[in-house]
Amino acid sequence: MPRLREPIVRSFSKSLKKVKRSSPTKPVSERLVPFGEIVTTHGLEGWLKLNPFNPETTAFDSIRQVYLEHDGARLSHRLEAYRPHNRQILVKLHSVDCIDAAKLLVGATLCVAEDSLPALKPGQYYHFQAIGLEVFDMRGNRLGTVTGTWSAGGGEIYVVAGGGKEYLIPAVKEIVENIDFDARIMLINPPEGLLNL
Repeated sequence: MPRLREPIVRSFSKSLKKVKRSSPTKPVSERLVPFGEIVTTHGLEGWLKLNPFNPETTAFDSIRQVYLEHDGARLSHRLEAYRPHNRQILVKLHSVDCIDAAKLLVGATLCVAEDSLPALKPGQYYHFQAIGLEVFDMRGNRLGTVTGTWSAGGGEIYVVAGGGKEYLIPAVKEIVENIDFDARIMLINPPEGLLNL
């Protein structure tokens, strides 16, 4: 994923007037992509602190609508502003104007509609799109299926589960030889010892 740009506030609404609180949305037909978890409030004016699954994302530049999922419920909110904060992101949602309203959202997963993400260049992909791929090594041995991704200090890690084992595969071109999204296959060339960790 591309890196964050300059650390300034991005505002999508000039007005921070109080309005009615959001209500549960109707089912969303498009696929939702989890972006991170709301871990706490920030300040008294309704800002929320997000632990992003990818701290280097720039996708918030193009996102206006977010979905918060918590305890089986889904709320739709308009994103008013955001700003980087260390390896977290502070987000301001429309109609969340005080700390009491913000506290109700702590613990929720912030999601976005897949079709609202910025378009990528040919050959690029979002790491979440690798979830569900079957993973094989260069000898044709099936290792398992990508079940998730982690953001680590050095980059993304694919979590691959299969055969009663779990492998952590760095998402780097030196290891990931090829991804075929049509066939739903990832081919890796792991260095010696990686699969024994």
